[in-house]
Amino acid sequence: MPRAARPTGEALAALPVAVDAMGGDNAPDEIVAGARRVAEEKGISVVLVGLPDAVGDVGGLAVIAASEVIGMEDDPAQGVRRKKDSSLVRAAEAVRDGRAMAMVSAGNTGATMAAALLRMGRLPGVLRPAIATPVPDLNRPWPTVLLDSGANAECSAPMLVQFAQMGAAYARTRYGVDRPRVALLSIGEEKSKGTPLVKETHAILTEEADGASFDFVGNVEGRNFFDDLADVIVTDGFTGNVALKTLEGSMRFLVGALMGIMGKPELKEAADAFMPHLLPLAATLDPDRTGGAMLLGVDGVCVISHGSSSAEAMVNAITVAHDLAVAGLVGDVAASIKPA
Repeated sequence: MPRAARPTGEALAALPVAVDAMGGDNAPDEIVAGARRVAEEKGISVVLVGLPDAVGDVGGLAVIAASEVIGMEDDPAQGVRRKKDSSLVRAAEAVRDGRAMAMVSAGNTGATMAAALLRMGRLPGVLRPAIATPVPDLNRPWPTVLLDSGANAECSAPMLVQFAQMGAAYARTRYGVDRPRVALLSIGEEKSKGTPLVKETHAILTEEADGASFDFVGNVEGRNFFDDLADVIVTDGFTGNVALKTLEGSMRFLVGALMGIMGKPELKEAADAFMPHLLPLAATLDPDRTGGAMLLGVDGVCVISHGSSSAEAMVNAITVAHDLAVAGLVGDVAASIKPA
């Protein structure tokens, strides 16, 4: 089905954010609770998508009825093709048809991506969509954007070049970084280091640096995520997902270890002095605060929240989806794409 003309201006701002009420480990209770909170506290219009008899008390929010759910264990592509009346597919169709400004789901990541791609379609010229995930950086107010963090396990150099273009557009629109610094994730800073894919991409980005809307700063290593060397770090989806999960696990281990040490009775006096400084750090690293990852390259705003999302996570994800739709992220990403 062809997409209706994209709403703009006041017409776009009046549309709701479509939220997959059935997606995630804590669905539908935490999803609905977050949707109700963001509507009540921030005045953001939300439409829930799910099984009417299962969503519970929606507090007056509108509901788009669906009769199927794509589970975490379902094959993404087959789930989207076979379960055409699933909450995920109906949410993506609401954006495609101009009934919602954006979609949010904490469900099956692969199925969310497939639903957005198959229903919203790909932006002109985009080879493959990519998942952009914000990684907190304590050295500055904005995070580092990592992409691809899981959409494409195998990539070509032209795909990585487009990830750089889309990631830079995302950093400008969401975080206000005027001229983002873009780096390639590799095993060494030298241009001679890395896989053939990294070397080829490095050569292309270096050659095209003069006409780019970002500064290519070369290679960075996994240890450089928190060194304020880049605003956007580009890699293939396999490497990006492994790096992201490693970072998340390391952060949890570090905060947990510090909490355990501070919980010892003999350190109570030190803990009383240290905890007010540790708790804000732990909150900064909490994935519930990031608002989820963004699927870049599709013809619509799609926010992918983590599977264990709480109501707080959904408040932030819905807010991010709303703000980026109103800010014109899709148009900015489309304008950033250069011929491969």
